[in-house]
Amino acid sequence: MPRLTRTQRRGDAVLALVLFLGGLLSAVLSSISGIYGDEQGSLALALGYIAILAVPLAFRRRWPSVTAVIVSVAYFLAVTFRIPEIYAGNIAMFIALYTVGAWEQNRRRATIVRIAIIVGMFAWLFVVMFQDATQPVDPAVEGAFSRAGAFSPFVAYQLLMIGVNALFFGGAYYFGDRSHQQMRERAALEERTAELETEREVTAAQAVALDRVRIARELHDVVAHHVSLMGVQAGVARSLLDRDPEAARAVLTGIEGSARTSLHELRHLLETLRTPGADNGPETAPTTRGLTSIRALCDEATAAGLATTFAIIGEPAHDPAPLVQVNLYRIAQEALTNARRHAGPGATADVRLRFDADAVELEVSNTGRGGSSTPGLGQLGMRERAAVSGGTIEIGPRARGGYLVRVRVPAARAEATRV
Repeated sequence: MPRLTRTQRRGDAVLALVLFLGGLLSAVLSSISGIYGDEQGSLALALGYIAILAVPLAFRRRWPSVTAVIVSVAYFLAVTFRIPEIYAGNIAMFIALYTVGAWEQNRRRATIVRIAIIVGMFAWLFVVMFQDATQPVDPAVEGAFSRAGAFSPFVAYQLLMIGVNALFFGGAYYFGDRSHQQMRERAALEERTAELETEREVTAAQAVALDRVRIARELHDVVAHHVSLMGVQAGVARSLLDRDPEAARAVLTGIEGSARTSLHELRHLLETLRTPGADNGPETAPTTRGLTSIRALCDEATAAGLATTFAIIGEPAHDPAPLVQVNLYRIAQEALTNARRHAGPGATADVRLRFDADAVELEVSNTGRGGSSTPGLGQLGMRERAAVSGGTIEIGPRARGGYLVRVRVPAARAEATRV
């Protein structure tokens, strides 16, 4: 249940004051009119009764059950002792019963309190009716109902009283429960709205984080590969500069080509990031590489001093989705870059792209030393790309020596990524 606001507490105090002032007017007029005749109580008792009715209503939403019990007992005593006021008491009774149904947090207590009050009031009503029915009729009494006939005016009046009280208490019970249910639904809706807002903020933050990861992964793959290749080629050119200037010039030409290629890919990456509506990140840019570019990677690795073979096994039933092709290309690129860095002199590499009915598999192995003992950003990027493609990846040294990177993407996931 929602917590009481200052406005609601102020409203309860105003309601109590209005009922008190209205009750005073009703008590004075009822006393003057003499509604109970000679048995009527004093006006002083009526004023005290009005105060007892009004004060608890100022706290009705804080202590609804206590308020209902106090108002009910006061109303019972007022009618029993003929205190000249009935209208403010009826209104206070309805408000008190309604408040129990609407604001009592303990629903079992709310049910017990209301049923007890309603049963007590009806029991008291039937006792009064029985007393009236068993008393002798005095024709001299003004306003006395005749009891003659099967459906006498007296019986009609008693049935009318039962119907009015049933509507009175039933209405207070129903509207109280209905109000409580509406408040619960409104509170649940507000809570759900707050949860959705929190989820929206978390989703937005996650989207930003994923974009940063994708950009960092793409930048690493583009820059690390070409810079590593240029570093190896620069070393070769330096060693050949004195002995074979022509060969050194050819290697420098290769460095220039690698630099141009690197700048070209960086430019495409930046264009993709600046393109409105490019929601899928740089990996899905149409200008990025695919499986057909893996052979060029192998040629570059061979030219850089890492003898690399390339083989395609099987024929694809359908071309894998662009995202899968980009990720497999980048994994091969990173695996060959790591081999040039860590495999050592004299190492060779073997790249195999295998298609079968169940999956697309890329395997990059080398015969040199193992990679770094501490996984770096390159390995993290390869694992992320495999996961994004819906596949699995194996990275580590081989039992017979060398190092192996194997990624496998199920054919169904490779096609589903296209959608």
